[in-house]
Amino acid sequence: MKTSAMIGIMLAVLMLAGYQPFAAMAADKSPEATQIDSDVDGALKKLYETTPDAEIFRKDAKGILVFPSIVKGGFIVGGYYGKGALRKNGATVGYYDTAAASYGLQAGVQTFSYVLFFMNDEALAYLDNSSGWEVGVGPSIVVMDKGAGKSTTTTTGRSDVYAFIFGQQGLMAGLGLQGSKITRIKP
Repeated sequence: MKTSAMIGIMLAVLMLAGYQPFAAMAADKSPEATQIDSDVDGALKKLYETTPDAEIFRKDAKGILVFPSIVKGGFIVGGYYGKGALRKNGATVGYYDTAAASYGLQAGVQTFSYVLFFMNDEALAYLDNSSGWEVGVGPSIVVMDKGAGKSTTTTTGRSDVYAFIFGQQGLMAGLGLQGSKITRIKP
């Protein structure tokens, strides 16, 4: 009885001091990180439903970087921005943002999603070790369209990274990833 009373008193003191072991584990993620993870889940579900060929890449990918909602807009000067998460073996291992700027004949606003499948450890290491990966510099990247997956497999296609752009809404001339910068963040 004395041992259980002592344990109870120790737990009460720890709780009063603010130590909450289970709450600390749940509080590891900020509300923003939790929201990004939820949006990533939804984006992946939508990608696999609308582009079943993406499953070919999911199975062999060393990591999957998902940007569930990118907002692109411009009039002469344009840009886009969004936040996402890197998944390895189905678990989030980091958060990233992507941004790009452009200049030229352009007008409109659009939202879209994109997913990058990192097919080898070198490409994934480049993302992890760079202080801001600029798409088009470093690992080779192939932007897939809906029909291309039917003729491409991970054995016939040997690129470092495959990108799927989907869920476009709005009206904006031109859509590409060239020149976008991806940077690790802590939401």
